Amino acid sequence: MTTGNVFIDARIATLAEGAAPYGLIEDAALAVEGDRIAWVGPRDALPARYAHFERLSLQGRLVTPGLIDCHTHLIFAGDRAREFEMRLNGAGYQAIARAGGGISTTVRATRASDLERLIEQALPRVDALIAEGITTLEIKSGYGLDIETEIRMLRAARRIGQLRPVRVVTTFLGAHSVPEEYAGRSDAYIDGVAIPALRAAHDQGCQSAFKVDPPSASNFDPPFRAEQARRCEVFL
Repeated sequence: MTTGNVFIDARIATLAEGAAPYGLIEDAALAVEGDRIAWVGPRDALPARYAHFERLSLQGRLVTPGLIDCHTHLIFAGDRAREFEMRLNGAGYQAIARAGGGISTTVRATRASDLERLIEQALPRVDALIAEGITTLEIKSGYGLDIETEIRMLRAARRIGQLRPVRVVTTFLGAHSVPEEYAGRSDAYIDGVAIPALRAAHDQGCQSAFKVDPPSASNFDPPFRAEQARRCEVFL
């Protein structure tokens, strides 16, 4: 006889199409066999085949499908604590960057960290998201801005998916910003770093997508152009 659990005393958002917002079932039951959801629906419609399953009360809690965090920068080293004080004193992003802060601060610390250190620092951030219901997590690179560190960040992200019960989708963001050593030479950076790093990430199977940051208040040295993004696309 197959055994499992039936969760009762729950409100369940199925996201099924229908009259109720979010496919919400107010007095719901959810049957689990092994590691799979076998059935979900109104409690009074629970099929007889699950009648012998152990029943567990959720005490009125709301159950939803696993949440997706589609935009994170979880892999990085260092912090920007000093910049909070600067912002409180009125400094804008560009002024902070000119003082050596902003993305450059994180790039320097991330380049100095090995793979294991990046993973070690990222795990508490991932654990916090899992505790909030995240089951699928997008993680970007973008704080290396050189070939070696960009690949290391993506490898760390993929490793997170092996160490924790969460699906990880990785994004190559080698064109997050122009690093200090390429200031004023964004074309040289795209051709000499971003494209080779993207090609390496693709060849090593450690990226699922790529992104080029568009012009913005934070990406001013200088912003990447659409034409530069298209140059990256041809290598996918």
